[in-house]
Amino acid sequence: MSVISLRSVSKKFKGNVLFDELSAEFEQGRTYGLVGPNGSGKSVLFKMICGFLLPDAGSVWIDPKFMAPKRAFPDRFGIMIDGPAFLPGLTGKQNLVDLAAIRNTIGESEVREILALVGLDPDSPQKARNYSLGMKQKLGIAQALMESPDVLLLDEPFNGLDLASVGNIKELLRQRQEDGVTIIFTSHNREDIDELSEVTLLISENRITELAGRR
Repeated sequence: MSVISLRSVSKKFKGNVLFDELSAEFEQGRTYGLVGPNGSGKSVLFKMICGFLLPDAGSVWIDPKFMAPKRAFPDRFGIMIDGPAFLPGLTGKQNLVDLAAIRNTIGESEVREILALVGLDPDSPQKARNYSLGMKQKLGIAQALMESPDVLLLDEPFNGLDLASVGNIKELLRQRQEDGVTIIFTSHNREDIDELSEVTLLISENRITELAGRR
């Protein structure tokens, strides 16, 4: 059963044709790895799925269970696109607690738990402005995971992480796979794609092509 369907989607971005009559299905509970050259439109594709951008033609269908009445953006999606951005004067925990207050489905205890799971100290007084690239990446992943979403969209989640952290985040994603979460992620490292993906999708020359997957 599909949770996301791209139906003859065409899109220009900054004068360049990124997609031309692109169609694809993303099924519930499966993991998709997106590969493609820089500038092929992977981040733009994520933004269209989330409703942040609209296609020039065609449509992006989201399972209605994720779309509340009069809501433009899907619910129960965990999203990290174009790298994380947070309020620089707040700690990581303060940033996530403030974000969690928007939907009010989790509290500080859940925020502390997910920070620890991604390898950040919940009690650190360090402000986000002083975070390293790897720490910012972990905070972005924590934000995407913290409300136990049913769908994860992760744009280069392993960027800037050391090997131990990459292994830890992969284990967290495997746990989500076992829980039936639909995961769509990009990576320039084919090893990451091969380890986690059930389906590998190549975005190139305005099209999307399914490559051999694990099942």
